[in-house]
Amino acid sequence: MYMGMTGNGLSYWRAETSKEPLQEITVGDLLDQRANEIPEREAIVYSCYPEYSEALDIRWTYQDYRSNVDEVARGLLALGLQKGEHIAVWSLNMPEWLLLQMAAAKAGLVLVTIDPAYQGEELTYALKQADVVALFFMARMHEHDCRKVVRSLLTPGLKYGEVSSTELPQLRYVCLLGASPSHTSELEDWRPALFREIVAHGAQISSEALQQRQATIRPGDPAIIQFTAGTTGTPRGVVLTHYSILNNAIDFATRWGVSSADSCCTAIPFFYVSGCILAALGSLYKGTTLHPLIAFDPARALQICSVERCTLLGATPDMLSAMLHHPEFSNYDLSSLRAVVSGGAPVAAQLMEEVKERTGADVAIVFVQTEASAAITLTRPDDPFELKAATVGVPLPHIEVKVINPATGKLVACGEPGELCCRGYLVMQGYYNMPDRTAESIDGDGWLHTGDLVSIDTHGYVSIIGLLKEMIVRGGETIFPREIEAVLSSHSAIADVYVLGIPDRFFGEELLAVIRAHQPGTLSEEDVRSYCQGRLSRQKIPRYFQFVESFPMTTSGKIQKFVLREQAIKALGLESTIAAQTV
Repeated sequence: MYMGMTGNGLSYWRAETSKEPLQEITVGDLLDQRANEIPEREAIVYSCYPEYSEALDIRWTYQDYRSNVDEVARGLLALGLQKGEHIAVWSLNMPEWLLLQMAAAKAGLVLVTIDPAYQGEELTYALKQADVVALFFMARMHEHDCRKVVRSLLTPGLKYGEVSSTELPQLRYVCLLGASPSHTSELEDWRPALFREIVAHGAQISSEALQQRQATIRPGDPAIIQFTAGTTGTPRGVVLTHYSILNNAIDFATRWGVSSADSCCTAIPFFYVSGCILAALGSLYKGTTLHPLIAFDPARALQICSVERCTLLGATPDMLSAMLHHPEFSNYDLSSLRAVVSGGAPVAAQLMEEVKERTGADVAIVFVQTEASAAITLTRPDDPFELKAATVGVPLPHIEVKVINPATGKLVACGEPGELCCRGYLVMQGYYNMPDRTAESIDGDGWLHTGDLVSIDTHGYVSIIGLLKEMIVRGGETIFPREIEAVLSSHSAIADVYVLGIPDRFFGEELLAVIRAHQPGTLSEEDVRSYCQGRLSRQKIPRYFQFVESFPMTTSGKIQKFVLREQAIKALGLESTIAAQTV
């Protein structure tokens, strides 16, 4: 055996132990521990937002953090919210987001995280699917009038914040985060409760009453419902427990080398598990100072890292690229940065080298899935850039990982492609109110089938190939879109490309490449087909090419390949082919 591998040539990683054993603790109890241990250490800092004046000039110590959270938690109790009920937050990375996450944990409530980019129908679906009883939201996010959207869904009650809704029968309370809007326009007939009113109302609840509620919460209780991105269909609400999210944050932060001496700037939205679990809870466990961005802005991220002398940065590859290539990059001193963690998309070796060269910071690569409480694998600090560019690291401690043939369920040989499965504390409780979908994802032996196609080498390093649902079987031969996309992406005129399988009467599936050029109208099918010659084997050259100016996206910025497929089938007149295949 090498590391956690069995050493028999098969793709199975046995769970490793760690210096940090699995913790039997709740999120609220952990916050109390840190406030008692390091009360004067800064916990949450919002700075470099002069346009918000004192509202976002915040430097909470751990003692302040706990005190503010307790005030909010008592406010939630004063609303009459019962243990196990669901509250939702629809907001950018405001301070209230973190307060609600921690206060809900102390009050035994389940926090439903809502994508800030959701529109009316998406919001309605999430609130209804997750049985949300109270919604906390911002009046506006970017150019989106959220207050108007919420008003359209409900009937105001007698008191501010009290509501009813035929479409959302569980919803009975709404609360506005941030400052009260200066304009009311056509909404003068109502307003939600204000966050400060919730806090003030909580003064009638004693500290003892909150402690009694908190004492009833167990590590195995649900803490968060996080919706999947919806790239392959309807979003699903993933139920995660205190035990799973805290231990995942602990394992991640320990592998990354985080300590109480660190200050971490996070550009990741809190509604992602990477934001509310890896960043927020990882920092809490290690006693680190967290510097959140309200929303990503490259100049602001550079300024915060420079002014606050941050030692850690969490950002996606696109965010890192935007920061490095910002015209004012040279104006900021990033010499304090020692490590950057990135993921969510392939991280090119060139980008990592540029980060190292221009900031001096090392780069860690993480592989995250919502159903696995966040991180499954993470690179090690001493891994070379070449390995980080080719893999997403090795599994975190305390979890088992295997790669199987999705058709037979048998382990594949090391280096061979198959479906990634994991088992251990990190596996979700299930999809909320979706038992059939849960059974499809978690088998009888407790293995989570991630749907990701990967390979794992004899040292345990995992390489991502693509999604199982995107694997194409053409004439009995398995083809992986990512390989073809990598070749086409190297064409200087191609900005983005996505390859998918569409129905074919003879081969079962054929290849379609949907391409967005840097300059529309400058590419032809002949150009691209000629470029493929000598770079791809004949059967991997797409039969069909489509050129578009944009792609259908989820609200979190991911491509909806199922929509591309539906559009292509209609455009190519292949509906009859599908009908013939299903007879």
